Amino acid sequence: MSKTRAEAIDRAVINHDGMTKEGLLERAFAFAFRGLVYAQIWEDPVVDMEALAIQPDSHIVTIASGGCNVLSYLVADPERITAVDLNTAHIALNRLKGVAAVHLPDYAHFRHFFGDADRAENIDAYRTHIRPHLDETSRRYWEGRDMVGRRRITMFGKGAYKRGLLGGFIGAAHLVAKLYRIDPRDLLAARDREEQRAIFEERLAPIFDRKFVRWLTDQPASLFGLGIPPAQYDALAGDAKMAAVLRQRLERLACDYDLKSNYFAWQAFGRGYGKGPDAPVPPYLDEANYEIVRARAPRVSVNHANMTDWLATQPDASADRYILLDAQDWMSDAQLTAIWTQISRTARPGARVLFRTAAEPTLLPGRLPGALLDRWHYHAEESLNYTRRDRSSIYGGVHLYSLRG
Repeated sequence: MSKTRAEAIDRAVINHDGMTKEGLLERAFAFAFRGLVYAQIWEDPVVDMEALAIQPDSHIVTIASGGCNVLSYLVADPERITAVDLNTAHIALNRLKGVAAVHLPDYAHFRHFFGDADRAENIDAYRTHIRPHLDETSRRYWEGRDMVGRRRITMFGKGAYKRGLLGGFIGAAHLVAKLYRIDPRDLLAARDREEQRAIFEERLAPIFDRKFVRWLTDQPASLFGLGIPPAQYDALAGDAKMAAVLRQRLERLACDYDLKSNYFAWQAFGRGYGKGPDAPVPPYLDEANYEIVRARAPRVSVNHANMTDWLATQPDASADRYILLDAQDWMSDAQLTAIWTQISRTARPGARVLFRTAAEPTLLPGRLPGALLDRWHYHAEESLNYTRRDRSSIYGGVHLYSLRG
């Protein structure tokens, strides 16, 4: 990563002096965030598409992350999607997915590459069908080597969803569970939601009462693998112990949704998507959506930039759907004001903004200037509904705002 890109990540994450505990943690997180964080994004695109009410003339501007949702939004038929991210690995992954959607020969190849993501033949498919159409910067990334000397593209031949900060975190969680003779994969054999809850209560929930687990989760750095920086850690924990908060979120994931339709649970408890033809997958990987995604993939542009900076280069009234993921949990009041100033300037009539927070409440009141916040209507009741229905289950709140007037 170039010095300029690294500095941009530092500016986005670091809000305290380097000699303080908070500053040191923020710098450690910023360093970790320079590599691959999410091989799969952890926001539910089905909830997103309903909340955003995407129209045929919609211009969606979203933080890219792992790219699953960027391609999944194509199912809703927007006019165009702009994906923006500071993370070099996420940019390369989004561009890889876009090229693969267009140039892999059929659905089977596409599903093997991004669904199974662990077949040796995927590397041959990359060389034959994807590489010739990939931009030079992304090609250098995928054919370059990671910190242990492996070519990055080989992750799709050996288990892509076990890589990255999140993949490593989930793997470490499985290891801790196995130290207590518990296998999280057992949950995936449950026949119904009643059995899901029984397995969770009897086998998984007691882990959070273990002294070592309580101590470990009290360390902010332990959740870097979830992409949670120190500021977001504090918001997530609130007044509770982190072990209790994580138990509650994991209970939602394990018990509140049928595992036959929740691919987030398969990622958490199985470290990948299911292998069967009926296994749940993101919308972009659903066979029924393959031709749609393939035809509409050219509508996506991927930009390596800070979203606030990118919006500042755009004309007035040039977009109408904005997805901020949970990035605002990292921001200072000044950064929040800057991004919402640009959103408000570039927003068309009827624009909608969707974001998530680690804590339950929306974080904007009291932090944005009143005149700026007053331009937007908060959909409180709908937001509670979207929060309950978000199958990823890791966020305290899903929040929808729309432009007044």
